[in-house]
Amino acid sequence: MTTTTPPVTAQETRAPGRRRRARPSEGAREERRLGWLLCAPAVIVMLAVTAYPIGYAIYLSLQRYILSAPQLTKFVGFANYGAVLSSPFWWHALWVTLVITIVSVAIELVLGMLLALLMYRTIFGRGTVRTAVLIPYGIVTIVAAFSWQYAWTPSTGYLSALFNNSAPLTKTGTAVAIIILAEVWKTTPFMALLLMAGLSLVPEDLLKAARVDGASGWQRFWRITVPLMKPAILVALLFRTLDAFRIFDNIFILTGGTNGTGSVSILNYDNLFTGFNFGIGSAMSILIMICVAIIAIIFIKGFGTAAPGTDISR
Repeated sequence: MTTTTPPVTAQETRAPGRRRRARPSEGAREERRLGWLLCAPAVIVMLAVTAYPIGYAIYLSLQRYILSAPQLTKFVGFANYGAVLSSPFWWHALWVTLVITIVSVAIELVLGMLLALLMYRTIFGRGTVRTAVLIPYGIVTIVAAFSWQYAWTPSTGYLSALFNNSAPLTKTGTAVAIIILAEVWKTTPFMALLLMAGLSLVPEDLLKAARVDGASGWQRFWRITVPLMKPAILVALLFRTLDAFRIFDNIFILTGGTNGTGSVSILNYDNLFTGFNFGIGSAMSILIMICVAIIAIIFIKGFGTAAPGTDISR
């Protein structure tokens, strides 16, 4: 008696780890179609609000367009980008921006986590503690910047008096340090608020089980709390990094961008609204937008977009 071996199909020779994606059902397709229809008005409004300004900025960046000399307007291609990227002022402003962004966000992450744990674990006076922590974030940035400027003004500021009426805002290093201090004081509560929301993702039963197994407080925090807070940490870092990279108001009030403290936004402002050079200013705006997009991609690729425990291999 002979047995015949059935022919091997292409699906059977496929690697076991690679499964054929199931075709969505009719209900799933209808649900997805409904989702797109519900999102369509918001997408159209976003395109109408952002697409035209971005497109017009790209158009201006390819022109030699100086508002005070409209007769000189002409198409110059990528010459404006070449002028910006070959300018030492741009690279110095970019370096100052990166220093302020990296240092301030790193400090805010550490302090924000401590404040988040404090607000989350507080038993007595929880409302009072949370209100007190969030007060700096509720103050308008311009008002807070003017208060810091007054505090460091010689002969009148109380902080300047502690350092023999010195003028730290007139020196590059100390001025940048004060700008970072003002940023940290103002926006650390925002970081703490986002991280406190992430703490609610951590199951208490899991922490209790780890405590029973003999895990120390640091082990529970580093091995359990931080991995489960990964999505919240991503959102907090992404929002604050993008916001810090576009810093303008604190520098504008404290130093005006003088003494080598100008950021890329300050440099862009000087070209657009002081020099009326719309070609160079638009090119800087596009370059800043590209930098922001690169930062967002780095964070999303580095942290991942899925929450822990989800299957991202689909």
